[in-house]
Amino acid sequence: MPEVKVKLTVRHDLAIRKTSNRRTVNHPMAAKPTEIEEKLKSLPGKPGVYLMKDTRSRIIYVGKTRVLRQRIRSYFQKNRHTEPKSVALASRIHDFDYVVTESEADALLLEDHLIKEHRPRYNVMLRDDKSFPFIMVTNETYPRVVVTRNVRQDGARYFGPYTNVKAMRRTIDLVRKVFPLRTCPSANAWPSMDRPCLDYYIDRCPGPCKGHIGEEGYGEIIDQVCRFLSGRTKDLLKQLKERMARASEQLQFELAGRIRDQIVAIEKTTIRQRAFSSREVDRDIIGLARSGTDVCGAVLQVREGKLLGKEHFFLTAPEESAEPETLGAFLTQYYLAAQLWPDEILLAGEPEGIDAFREWTARQRGSKVEIAVPRRGDKAAMVRLAVQNAELQLNTHALKRAEARVRRSIPAAVGALQEILGIDIPPRRIETFDISNIQGSDPVASMVCFVDGRPRKSDYRKFKVRDVIGPNDFAMMQEVVGRRYRRLIDESKPLPDLVLIDGGKGQLSSVRQVLNELGLVDLPVIGLAKRLEEVFRPGQSEPIVIPRSSPALKMLMQARDEAHRFAVTFHRQRRGNRMIRSELDNIPGVGPKRKQHLIMAIGSVEEIRKCTEEELTAVKGVGKDAARKVYRYFHPE
Repeated sequence: MPEVKVKLTVRHDLAIRKTSNRRTVNHPMAAKPTEIEEKLKSLPGKPGVYLMKDTRSRIIYVGKTRVLRQRIRSYFQKNRHTEPKSVALASRIHDFDYVVTESEADALLLEDHLIKEHRPRYNVMLRDDKSFPFIMVTNETYPRVVVTRNVRQDGARYFGPYTNVKAMRRTIDLVRKVFPLRTCPSANAWPSMDRPCLDYYIDRCPGPCKGHIGEEGYGEIIDQVCRFLSGRTKDLLKQLKERMARASEQLQFELAGRIRDQIVAIEKTTIRQRAFSSREVDRDIIGLARSGTDVCGAVLQVREGKLLGKEHFFLTAPEESAEPETLGAFLTQYYLAAQLWPDEILLAGEPEGIDAFREWTARQRGSKVEIAVPRRGDKAAMVRLAVQNAELQLNTHALKRAEARVRRSIPAAVGALQEILGIDIPPRRIETFDISNIQGSDPVASMVCFVDGRPRKSDYRKFKVRDVIGPNDFAMMQEVVGRRYRRLIDESKPLPDLVLIDGGKGQLSSVRQVLNELGLVDLPVIGLAKRLEEVFRPGQSEPIVIPRSSPALKMLMQARDEAHRFAVTFHRQRRGNRMIRSELDNIPGVGPKRKQHLIMAIGSVEEIRKCTEEELTAVKGVGKDAARKVYRYFHPE
């Protein structure tokens, strides 16, 4: 990228600071109308870049122009703007700065730099433009082929950018299989090496570390690699076939065989690239698709008449921006990063700033790049295909974002459990049941509710088992589950996404039976056996074994243990209440308070039986009448 010579005419420095998540410029206050008028009078009639600011001196738009005086003054002329974006932008401008450049092409480079630096609200911006990978052929005596995400002016050759990383990796693998190249990271260790590495012995490296190949021979291999990466395989295949013939004539059959394998691999790759044009021309075909502020740009790369590949990039554009501005911004930002220049570029429409772009591309490439907007014929059909690719990528991107929002709202444990069980709806609400009793006495049940993997205690429920006599856990589970969901159906309340039973096949089949009787055939239900933490499903003899490290199993275990704790607590409460009942409960007029006073003062029912009426009356809180009733109950004679 050539050096940009600029002349700064601003009256304060452009030190950047961050305020309210926006890039701003240190400026004490917005310019007053009189100051604006003075600045407008002193504007030069030269090319450059201008920066528009709001009342808080935040940069809201960066633009380039051939004549700064005309363009900047237009923003302050009433009734000059009719486009929605221009109207909205002009209403928010309270100050401006500008930078003079040598040419409009230089302004193009500076504009791109300032847009990336300040990220103004009203500019079209390529998303994550610095994250796209490139294939780099390093600038070393014996170059390497590596992947990088940083393009520098270091003399290396870059190919890209690639939006399909998998396709780029496949290309790298093919290059390393077809062309013998060194992969060692540094040549500094070569003098200390006793022999070449393993790559040399398997014909993956020509062995420059031990002088098995010179700079000239290695440079020929690098030239072949660059022609292959740029899609120019016709001359490369011709050269390789000539080398193979010479090796055969000189009886170097092993070398000829290796060259033959290279030719076969390159020809297979060329066959997969379908013919896209009858002319062997290099061209880029660009199409845009837009939905709201989301824009997708698709680039079909045709080299030697064959479709080499397609890349797509996403941009964010203000809603008020027009298509020419969006297309112009995409062209600038894409080709500033691109390293391969085609002979011609086909577009769906005329972009904004096309003259500056033509001047800059001619200077970069060293020759003119044909930029055309075809209206009919084969070229127009190619452009329509690029637009269709952009629309497809934009729709796919929108669907992925919608799915990502749904996935973000669902905890990982819930999503993992849905995948393991293979159910249609994520089990966000799970109701878990457990039974607690001792040989059938004081039978109770619990139902705990987990929503998004967390307990919701307000929805916990306790059940006293009414209809089952004796130790029959299956029947108890049937009764409790039936009562729970019969009531939900009667009250038209929502059902859970999953029912979890503490138990194995027996408890599960009994619950499935009662749910079917209620018409809840599609309600998912599973059982969690405690011994090996196996998950059982109705109708399946073999359990589902979930890894112990899975968040889904941990969530099920937590729900099961919580249901068990809740049931045991309720059972102990009922059993304790039954056990603390005594003969005092049978005496009329002796309630819980008087009973408590008597027990605390005397100690036990047997000691109370031995007391006289006067001793009972002396107990605080009992009274004479209650003491007489207690005494006569124990001494009826």
